[in-house]
Amino acid sequence: MKIIFMGTIDFSVTILEKLNNKYPVGLIVTQPDARVGRKQILKENPVKTFARENNIKVFQPRILSKDYKQITDFKPDLIITAAYGQMVPNEVLDLCPAINVHGSLLPKRRGGAPIERALIEGDKETGITIMYMAEKMDSGDIIKSKKIPILITDTKTILYDKLAHIGADLLLEVMEDFIKGKIKSYPQDESLVTYSYNLTKEDEYLDFNKTNAEIISHLNGLLDEPGGSIFIDDIRIKIYEVKKHDIISHEAPKTILSTNKELVIKTADGALSILTLQQQGKQKMKILNYLNGQRIFKKGEKIK
Repeated sequence: MKIIFMGTIDFSVTILEKLNNKYPVGLIVTQPDARVGRKQILKENPVKTFARENNIKVFQPRILSKDYKQITDFKPDLIITAAYGQMVPNEVLDLCPAINVHGSLLPKRRGGAPIERALIEGDKETGITIMYMAEKMDSGDIIKSKKIPILITDTKTILYDKLAHIGADLLLEVMEDFIKGKIKSYPQDESLVTYSYNLTKEDEYLDFNKTNAEIISHLNGLLDEPGGSIFIDDIRIKIYEVKKHDIISHEAPKTILSTNKELVIKTADGALSILTLQQQGKQKMKILNYLNGQRIFKKGEKIK
């Protein structure tokens, strides 16, 4: 069976590795190499690294809808996608059955950031859905799904890893059914559809007008990277670690309550202590080291 796998990130690699161990992949389609960091060094993504290390042919179209001849020439029997990052055109979907491993319980949270937004918006559960691909984003018939609770300790990185392993195992179950010709599927309920679009810089902003729980959930959806952001004196401060503080205060939300060996900021229902941060243009630091020399945060003032 000639299989094409399409994916780009670590989540994709976990699924690809388990799939390839049992059902060898003949062609991998992934996003082009990208320039990263301040020095803009050209870097291959994790899926390309896996392909290179396992001697699997790689195709990296910049715009798949305009450049898919290598896929049609391969004449696949099955296409599998998992966090690829581009819409797959009908000319590719019409070649053979195409299935997707999606990080939500469809029809809820269609789109490119279902895992991040499930955390940011405080969902209590999430899961994996295996479904047929269709022209409309994440709208295909559902083959299988599995639900898990979202724990208070789950961050974006942790939840991605959990769901990748669940998705890989669920995909192998679907593959057995596919080979036997016994796949069953059912259409999504369009009345239950919600969307989780890719995050923007604005989504990194932590609003201290909200409750402790809401802010922590929001930050969890941004960890380990890119981290959350607050602003003071028009300077961006990235936040990577917080904890609830037991200080009692009647100050307004966003007020800085302490800078003495700790940085405590008032929220809607309490206060949070900032444990790890990174001031714009500086290195990430633990709060004690940061407070030793900082002159930005002042008790009684407000963050933006």
